[in-house]
Amino acid sequence: MDRRTLLAGGSMLVAAQTLSLKAEARSKLSPATADDEHFMQLALAQAKDGDFPFGAVIVRDGEVLAQGHNSGKRLGDPTAHGEMMAIRAFLKEHDVSALKETTLYTSGEPCVMCMGAIIWCGIKRVVFAASIEELSTRIGQVDITAEEIADATPFATVEITSGVLSEEALRLFPAAKP
Repeated sequence: MDRRTLLAGGSMLVAAQTLSLKAEARSKLSPATADDEHFMQLALAQAKDGDFPFGAVIVRDGEVLAQGHNSGKRLGDPTAHGEMMAIRAFLKEHDVSALKETTLYTSGEPCVMCMGAIIWCGIKRVVFAASIEELSTRIGQVDITAEEIADATPFATVEITSGVLSEEALRLFPAAKP
């Protein structure tokens, strides 16, 4: 076999391996639990205090371990989304490894930045109220879903539950402009 044939075959093998990694879904859609509405109410309460109505709480074994709300304007920090603020509050009190078995509740589907942080932190489950699609009728959004981001992550699995109290969350945003 000549070198050109060997290289062509090798590149085909790499391409096949890459495609198989991308085909393996890393998000796991999960149904709402009995406690989800309660904890989502807490996230919505946080959202009411935010510069924009995004709030989040981090929970493990029925205990709220951290909470946060959007503080981008107040802090002059465009990364100060509700989820990021909750993660930062959690890390002030706990080691990052303690995030592994937690659930993050958030009033809106996590943006690309927040979902990336959720994945890198190893948070097990995300529960959100309003979806990117719903939020985009009220405010500007990057049109990439949490599920798409999780599915593009071959090294982690994230459980995702959507739509818990979404109507209540959407009421916090200004009505769509005609």
